[in-house]
Amino acid sequence: MKKLNVAIIGQGRSGRNIHGGYFRGEANKYYNVKYVVDADAHRCDVAKELYPGCETFADYRQLLTLDDVDLVVNATYSEMHYSITKDLLEHGKNVLVEKPMGRTRYECEDLIKTAKDNNVTLAVFMQTFFAPYYELAYETVKSGRLGDVKQISVRFNGFSRRWDWQTLQKKCAGNAYNTGPHPIGVALGLVDFDEKAKVVYTKLGSALTSGDADDYVKIIIDTPNKPVLDVEINNTDAYSDYNIKIQGSKGTMKLTPFKYEMTYIADGENPPQPVIETFLQNADGVPCYCSENLIKHTEEGEFGGTAFDVGTAKLYEQLYFKLTEGRPMTVTPEMGATVVGVIEMCHIQNPLPRKY
Repeated sequence: MKKLNVAIIGQGRSGRNIHGGYFRGEANKYYNVKYVVDADAHRCDVAKELYPGCETFADYRQLLTLDDVDLVVNATYSEMHYSITKDLLEHGKNVLVEKPMGRTRYECEDLIKTAKDNNVTLAVFMQTFFAPYYELAYETVKSGRLGDVKQISVRFNGFSRRWDWQTLQKKCAGNAYNTGPHPIGVALGLVDFDEKAKVVYTKLGSALTSGDADDYVKIIIDTPNKPVLDVEINNTDAYSDYNIKIQGSKGTMKLTPFKYEMTYIADGENPPQPVIETFLQNADGVPCYCSENLIKHTEEGEFGGTAFDVGTAKLYEQLYFKLTEGRPMTVTPEMGATVVGVIEMCHIQNPLPRKY
């Protein structure tokens, strides 16, 4: 199996630890890191140690004329994703761009068109779609085990502070742009990115951040004849015990990246109760509340991997066969564009004052 030559732009947490962690790991059977780009000389020196034999550059434009680059990973600052990816695509490079792929839906759709016009591949790094907990959630929704699913809640919450570049609007940052592509994508994915999905409520705010970007995000999405989607990405929640919760007519399931729990009822075990039009009372005539002891079942389990290991490996494996054999990928640029469109709407409806 021929390995593909990769160039990584950016050696921050994502480029070095997430993408680089995969490339240096045992799961990588498909790629050879040949070039690394970073403006910081020290990071370039470290890259030479991490990837023996690789060549380093301070400017990504030094990649544009090279013929031996099969894939470029764009792990730069978020506000650079669009411009750098567009330049690479126009020079005939296949690109995997970190999320968010752009600041607006227009930018995302422009990248999709540019890739098609230049007959190259554009992929988006939204690896949560390959995480075991998402795959089980999706399977459960489709299986009907929980009956008619009424609501899906997705929480990527915590109680913490940030003060780095991810707190600045000018860097295309904040919770919605930074973390948001994961929970928004998960929610939309569980209704198959239905084209009729409509954002009916958004709220952005700033609570604990040191910058001027959002760290409180609330989004409600309605889809006709499908579950209501309730999404949060908040730094104000000290008690969230799930990432995904699915509520249906037969039960409830909650999942984190590490474990899941489900309580449900089985068909035939709880026959329908006849409607009584008058008030209820006990045998002695004392009024009582409408209640019963449902026959319920519980299930729980743990997952053997997360989006950052199993998910990353699966995405890169799919990308390899997309580049070498033209196979379709689970995560498409169009999905990334839809997610950014939701984030863009959040910012349009909730403009925050700029301080930096």
